[in-house]
Amino acid sequence: MLQKFDPRNADLLIYVNGEILPRAEARISVLDSVVQGGDAVWEGLRLYREGVYCLDRHMRRLMDSAHALDFQQIPSVESIVEALGETFRSNGMEDDVHVRLTLTRGEKLTSGMDPRLCDKGCGLIILPEWKPPVYDNEHGITVFTSSIRRNGPEYLDSKIHHNNLLNNILAKTQANYAGCDAALMLDSRGFASELNGTNLFMIRDGIVYTPYAHHCLPGITRGRVIEICKELSMTCHEKDISLTELYTADIVWATGTMGELTPIRQIDGREIAGRDEAHAMFDQIVSSFVETRASYCTAV
Repeated sequence: MLQKFDPRNADLLIYVNGEILPRAEARISVLDSVVQGGDAVWEGLRLYREGVYCLDRHMRRLMDSAHALDFQQIPSVESIVEALGETFRSNGMEDDVHVRLTLTRGEKLTSGMDPRLCDKGCGLIILPEWKPPVYDNEHGITVFTSSIRRNGPEYLDSKIHHNNLLNNILAKTQANYAGCDAALMLDSRGFASELNGTNLFMIRDGIVYTPYAHHCLPGITRGRVIEICKELSMTCHEKDISLTELYTADIVWATGTMGELTPIRQIDGREIAGRDEAHAMFDQIVSSFVETRASYCTAV
């Protein structure tokens, strides 16, 4: 799956450190921490007509990530949301928009690894694009199991939504060479963790399962799907999930802000059975996600 350029994005206006600039002029310093070492945190947001989905949860995670990395002079949530709304209005955006919101540690005095070199406070980049869900959610996607393992907390805690994504990118590169849409990343013990950019669910014998969030990011959409299962009186458990269990599942799907809820039709060349009962459960979850979406949106 390769995203295609949307002509509507040719003339984007992008927020960079207090300025709203045309796409061709939007730049950051070569001394910014995100350039020097991937030292930044980010959120992927989606704008619907009713507002930004789960904005409060995204902002909480952004702040938690920034504090965990000991960023200094972090801008307030209110100022970030105000900048987000200003950027939308400048672009005339009201719906069908995905946003990459990046908070960097800031510009350095000189090149180096010491965080204290960033004495000017954080940098803020808001990149909105016209972008509907990126996957084929009607027909599903194919997945390849990568040899690249997902980071565990003993190396770099996945609860920090950071910009250092090379292990995910390497996994995606393997999936590309395998001719698949996404990479399945395992944890250090060989259990499923997540795809290279989305969380993972499966149904087996009428029960919904998702991997523990020990090695994966506990995604915002993942959290809503767990809540929806409870609202629909469906049993949903976190557990260690082996490849064999995924191969023999009744249905498997991915969740994420960029793609919403995406069926996985094939893993490592093995077709997922897709039993009728499981399809009916998945359709219920998708319907509830869409029907309740507006109540989780915040106008900005």
